[in-house]
Amino acid sequence: MKNILLIGGSHGIGLSIVKELQDTHQLFVASRTEEDLQHENITHIPFDVTTDMLDTSVLPEKLDGFVYCPGSINLKPFKMMSLDTIKDDMELNFISMVKVVKEIISKMDEGSSMVFFSTIAVGTGMPFHTSVSAAKGAIEGFAKSLAAEYAPKVRVNVVAPSLVDTPLAKRLLNNDKKREMMSERHPLKRVGNADDIANAAVFLLSGKSTWMTGQVIGVDGGLSTLNIN
Repeated sequence: MKNILLIGGSHGIGLSIVKELQDTHQLFVASRTEEDLQHENITHIPFDVTTDMLDTSVLPEKLDGFVYCPGSINLKPFKMMSLDTIKDDMELNFISMVKVVKEIISKMDEGSSMVFFSTIAVGTGMPFHTSVSAAKGAIEGFAKSLAAEYAPKVRVNVVAPSLVDTPLAKRLLNNDKKREMMSERHPLKRVGNADDIANAAVFLLSGKSTWMTGQVIGVDGGLSTLNIN
């Protein structure tokens, strides 16, 4: 079995990735909670990305895949966006990710794959997204440089979703009117779900994507590239 490390695999997109892989891979899931991670192929590692250093002693000698899932959605007018919020978004989305990558990059095996998450708001300017776009934009730049530096040994790709129906986005979809409005914005007339994004990540971890690295892949219902209104 291939060894995959996921940071933050207990909810939302991360949990969907876990469910997709748990029967065929050996998974190491580092997260704060583990209630939905009961499977013989899952090793849970108690871990808070904002405060802890990852205990690499419980990891195998070689990793075939790595996924960093933690993220934030702080949408406010820039004049109302505090500097602390911007710092916190950068810390959670980017700095904490880099810390983990530094710890495990030497374990990445020949032909291994790393998957990070961004947002379509990096490539398509959107109001009220200044903080999250800055943090996710850092991820995209980092991923491309890392992909160049570690090719051909390690592949590094980024999935850039639009709005996804997960606990992280619940306040944006907490009534029928909001859900309908958000669905209508997308050419495919619905918001994404966790499986939509997880499927892309699983593909990037698999042998079916071995000629892909340094890519930012939009999984966004067509919003970033199509204008049909």
